[in-house]
Amino acid sequence: MTHPTPSQTVGPFYGYALPFPAGGDIALGGIAVHGYVYDGAGDPVPDALLEFWQADETGEVRAAAGSLRRDPTTGAVLGRNGVVFTGFGRVGTDLDGHWTLRTVAPGNGYISVCVFARGLLHHLYTRIYLAPDASPEGVPSERRHTLVAGEERDGVYRFDIHLQGEKETVFFDFG
Repeated sequence: MTHPTPSQTVGPFYGYALPFPAGGDIALGGIAVHGYVYDGAGDPVPDALLEFWQADETGEVRAAAGSLRRDPTTGAVLGRNGVVFTGFGRVGTDLDGHWTLRTVAPGNGYISVCVFARGLLHHLYTRIYLAPDASPEGVPSERRHTLVAGEERDGVYRFDIHLQGEKETVFFDFG
């Protein structure tokens, strides 16, 4: 399989400098949420960037300072310190459009997601609800399933994001 070169693709390119080591490891020892980002044709998006915000286990949204550790000599990001819960994560998709987030189950029942991808003039906002009976207010009942993650096994959830098309994920206008 050949991959497109930069001159064959449409920017902006989010893979440079924005993801950081262990960006999807918000909190270890809790749950894992993973999935794929698909375009309108159903093809995986290999260069999307997802930002996550969430409450802690009690439902509280913390305003903690960042938890990234840096190399004292070079200033390069080494990853999270593994202690401070900030409720924020940033993950790029791999070549198959796959992403993974490790965190705690949010006390308010959902994780907020912001999607950046090629071809999007504005980023998109959605939510991942972990309860199968979640009922997001204002979302038509026939579309709610696009916001609910499926539990694959205990503590592991799958949530695919469809940017367009028949399976399009519900996106919110927070503007």
